[in-house]
Formats: sequence, structure tokens, C-alpha cells
Amino acid sequence: MTEPMTCPNCQSEHAYQDRDLWVCPECAHEWSDAAAPVAQEAGVRDAHGNVLSDGDSVIVMKDLKVKGSSSVVKGGTKVRNIRLQDATDGHNIACKIDGIGAMNLKSEFVKKA
Repeated sequence: MTEPMTCPNCQSEHAYQDRDLWVCPECAHEWSDAAAPVAQEAGVRDAHGNVLSDGDSVIVMKDLKVKGSSSVVKGGTKVRNIRLQDATDGHNIACKIDGIGAMNLKSEFVKKA
């Protein structure tokens, strides 16, 4: 058996090996041993595949409705000083948007500025 592995989906340290696959008991994600290092090194990427890091600026690519509000984040809005976070729901960018406030975004809807 190889050394312990963290889940590339939720970063749980409770993953276990079941024959050829690794299984995460927290999010039910399964992956092969060969794919795990690639997924862990990939980091958070924008819609075009660029690697994002804390403090980057991004541009929202399409209009996004704000949950629980009638506000909309317009496509083309520039968001400065993002913070990356581990999120099981896919909202892996924490930020503040002028006129709206603090919110979380999915990296698939932004591009690096």
C-alpha cells in the first residue's frame, strides 16, 4: 500500500485505497493513483486554463445572478485581490465586488486579468 493521499476534490486527509482506486469517504470522489498527483498540482484555474493565485485580478466572463438578491454581477466586471479557498460546492474564489460586497465565485466563470 502506498503512503496516504489527500482527496483532490475536497482535500480530505481520510482517503483510502480500494484496489486500483483511491476513495474519499467525505465527498465520495474516486480517482486512480496515477491521476492523483496531476490533480493535486493543477491548482485553481480560470476558464482559459491559466493558474490563479491569491491576490490576482480576474474579469467575470458572463452575467451572474447573486443568490438571495436581485443584483447581478455584469460580465466584464473586474475583481481585484481574490482569495482562493477550498470549497466542495465549486465556489473556490472569495472576493469583494464594488456595489455588491463579499461573495464567492466559481473559477470557471472568470478569466485572469
